[in-house]
Formats: sequence, structure tokens, C-alpha cells
Amino acid sequence: MDDPTAPLPRPAIPEPRFGEFVVMIALMMGVTAFAVDSILPALPLLGHDFSISDPNRLQLVVFVYMLGFGVAQLVFGPASDIVGRRRAYLTGAAIFVAGSLLTLFARDLGTLLAARFVQGLGAAAGRVLSVTIVRDRFSGREMAKVMSLNMGIFITVPILAPAIGSLIMLLGGRQAVFAAMLAVGLLLALWFWRRMPETLADANRMPFSVSRILAGMRLVATTRVTVGYATATGLLFGCVMGMVGSSQQIFTETFGLGPWFPLAFAAIAGSMGAASLVNSRLVGRFGMRRISHASVVALTVLGLVQVAGALAFAGKPPLFLFGLVLAASQFLLGMAFPNFNALAMEPLGRVAGTGSSLLGVYTTLLGVLCGALMGHAFDGTVIPISAGYCALASAAVAVILVTERGRMFQAHHHP
Repeated sequence: MDDPTAPLPRPAIPEPRFGEFVVMIALMMGVTAFAVDSILPALPLLGHDFSISDPNRLQLVVFVYMLGFGVAQLVFGPASDIVGRRRAYLTGAAIFVAGSLLTLFARDLGTLLAARFVQGLGAAAGRVLSVTIVRDRFSGREMAKVMSLNMGIFITVPILAPAIGSLIMLLGGRQAVFAAMLAVGLLLALWFWRRMPETLADANRMPFSVSRILAGMRLVATTRVTVGYATATGLLFGCVMGMVGSSQQIFTETFGLGPWFPLAFAAIAGSMGAASLVNSRLVGRFGMRRISHASVVALTVLGLVQVAGALAFAGKPPLFLFGLVLAASQFLLGMAFPNFNALAMEPLGRVAGTGSSLLGVYTTLLGVLCGALMGHAFDGTVIPISAGYCALASAAVAVILVTERGRMFQAHHHP
């Protein structure tokens, strides 16, 4: 006989439809982009309010956030394999909300950077769990298709974020931008809690075990394809971080766009979103390797063109020419990223949570390091960012050649 004092079972959350699933997963990743890019128009105002004379120091508002974002991914992946995806994500969402509250009370750069670090810690859950949940439900080219659709929506956020940040600042000042981050974090957490079921089956949950976690880490670190494509992803992510970190200075100082900066940023970032949608249609036909390999080779060639153009005009080429080449580069990055992520994750089905977290830490920290070096080198010209794109794309091609043992553009990997 059933125990009448036993708690009633919690009703199962219905599986969201495909479209809702894709949008929710994309926004879990997109919160990070919104928290990074919506603040870009506020950097000059922050510099004035906090008496910061060196504008390159203000890039720390971006990079410190990304540092916390990178480090915390090491925790959320293994935790999600133990306690489940829902509990892990909602914990991260709570940390992000707490960090957002702290930003509202920052009165100096040090306090703001500490709050941004906490924000980044919480946002890491969205990055890890979005990829892990997709891996729970899909595999192979179907996973790559879903990741491409996610990336298309995800990229829409940074396209609009600077303009949204400018509008919010116009209406409520820089504090209103931080309040918007708080509101977005709360709303997404509520949506996830109400609509996303647990995707990790009870039978696949792992008890807490240091030896098991270390074994999962060892599997990730010794899987050639995973390490290779994660390294390539991190190098290309450095291009994105370098562009984001120095974009406000490039477009307002080098090209004098002033309040038109968000429009230029949107036009260039939009090409990545378009690429992800194109990739979602082509990947099933041509495969992940052919598309991503062709994209990164083309990106290297375009990097050489970018450097040549920068040098030919003493570091200040016409805005249209620079913007066109940079937008084309972002398009190629958008074609490569989702495929590189899928290729790195594909062998890790048994340790998807741990694998996603390790790859997230590695690719984020590598990208932040490369991007910070590129951004710190800003000298009023586009030479540093042009040279950075060329060098990082070339390094990514070299890594892929080593990973694939010299055989590129093949539909399937041969060990």
C-alpha cells in the first residue's frame, strides 16, 4: 500500500517544441553576449565617472567578465552530470542575478570589475548547459544543425545589444544598462524553470567521485579530435574577443563614428548570424569538416588581405573597405564556430557535461588571452586587429592540419 504521507510526485514538465527549445538554448548562450556588448556604448561614460584616463583599461570590463565566465565552466559541467542539468543551470542563473545586483552599487572600477567577475561566473552555466542539453538530445550532423540555428539566434543578441544599450542609457543612464541585465537574467531563469525538463536520465547521473571526474578530464585531454578542434575554436574566439574589446575605440576614435558606433557594430556582427543560418542548411549536405576547413582557410587568406589593406593606408583604411573585409571575416567565423564545437563535442557523449565544461574553460580562456593581447595593442589604427586576425586564423589552420594528420576537407575523420 502506498504511504499516504509520501510527497506527491512533481508533474512532469512537457517537452518544449523544437522552435521554443532552440530559442531558449540560444538565449542561455545569448545572455553572455548581451552582458558583454550592451555595455560597450557606456565605456566612455564609465571612464568619465570613474576618472579612468587610459581607455584601454576600460576593456577590463569585458575581459574580467569573460575571465569569470571561463573559470566557472570547469564547475558547472561536472556538477550537471551529478545533480542534473536543471539544478546546475538555475544555480548559475542565481549567481548571475547576484552579480547583476552588485553592478548597480558599483561606485569605482574595482568594485565594478568584481561584480562583473561574479556575473561571468553565473553566466558560465548558460554556456555549458546549453551545449550539454543539445548534446543530450542530438548527435552528429543533426547536432551541428541545431548548434547552427542556436548560433544564428545567439549572434542576433550582440548585433542588437550595443544599440539596445545606447537606447537604455538614453532613457535611464548607465545604471539602467545593468538593471536590464538583471531583468534579462531573471526572466530567462523563470522561463527555463517553467518550460525546460531535465534532459539527463536518472540512469546516466554520476555520483560525486573525484576519480570519475579526473577520468572524464583525462578522456577529454587525450582525445585528439576534441583537443585539436577546441584549440582551433579558442584561437578563432580570440578574433571575436579582440574585435569586441577594441570595437568601441576603433569605430569612435579611428573612424570617428561617435553615436553611430552601434550601427557599424551591428552590420559587422550580423554577418556571423547570417553565416550560422547558412551553415545550418549546408552542413547536412557537405559535412562539418568540409565547411569548417574551407572557412578557416578562407579566413586566413582574408586575414592577409586585411593586413595588406591596413598597411597600405597607414593603419586607417577607408571605413567601407575595413568594414567589408571585417564583415566577411565574421561570416567565415560564423561558418566555422558551430562545426568546430560539434566536432570537439562529438566523441564525448559519455562525459558530455564534464567535456562541455572543460572545452568551455579552455576555449574561453584561450580566446580571452588572445583577444586581450589584441585589444591592449590598440594604437589608434586597425593594424593590431588586422594582424591578430591573420595570425590566429593561420594558427588555427596549422592546428587542424596536425589534428587531421594533414588530411583536410574529408567528410569523416580517420584515426
